[in-house]
Amino acid sequence: MPIHDQGYRRYGGGKSAGRAWLVIMTTGVRTMLHDKRFIVLLAASWIQFVVRAVQFYLSANFSQAALIAPNAATFRDFFDKQDIFVYIVTVTLGARLIAQDRRANALQIYLSKPLTRAEYILGKFAILAGFLLFITWVPAVLLLGVQVVFAGNFAFLTANAYLFPAITLYAAIEVTMVATAMLALSSLSTNSRFVGILYTGLIFFTSALSSVLRFVTASTSLSWISFGNNLAQIGDVIFRVPLHYQTPWPVSLLIVVLLTAVSGVVLERRVRGVEIVA
Repeated sequence: MPIHDQGYRRYGGGKSAGRAWLVIMTTGVRTMLHDKRFIVLLAASWIQFVVRAVQFYLSANFSQAALIAPNAATFRDFFDKQDIFVYIVTVTLGARLIAQDRRANALQIYLSKPLTRAEYILGKFAILAGFLLFITWVPAVLLLGVQVVFAGNFAFLTANAYLFPAITLYAAIEVTMVATAMLALSSLSTNSRFVGILYTGLIFFTSALSSVLRFVTASTSLSWISFGNNLAQIGDVIFRVPLHYQTPWPVSLLIVVLLTAVSGVVLERRVRGVEIVA
């Protein structure tokens, strides 16, 4: 019987440089789409879209419903109402993305292949960001289209030409900050439940601290302490509606940028093929 050499052989297949993150993303998306409870959550997140669509239909076809006609504040409020689903999806999905890989020591396997840390992080980021955009940016843009269809003209869209860029910009800022922060926390632990609790604690603690300071100082100038308040302040500026807080919006923007940058640094240090113990 012939004996075949099973020693080292040079890889003769093709390489897709810079596209490895797509494999991570598509695999993660397919996995979540097989989770029935997650599908139910995604479906529930679109309930507000249906309600708003009915509102747009009534305001376009019945003069008695003119008071509920859409404006810029309507779309700003849409994002506010979606925050609960952004939070649930982030905790449900984001907490496990890196934590489970660290628990199974999969980082060593991932990074031993022709896959860079940047591609790994981008792939994980794309999974969470994709689903978050699906429940924020996608329905908000579709609402613009629904309004045009029900009104039968482009008058609203022409008068509010900045709404599409505003929706896109705010969704990008919110998703980037939330996704990078959650991935950074996920990289710190091997327990996804602990990561979810930690994220929840940070959100509610900063919000509660901001409320206490508001009560003590009788001012909202320290609202920047809460991560959610900073996003709200930036959203008000982007959608050109009255500001919720007295904090200058550049301060809120700076906090968001710093949080995203710190999260990036944490990811760069924690996502390694070999665990380094100081």
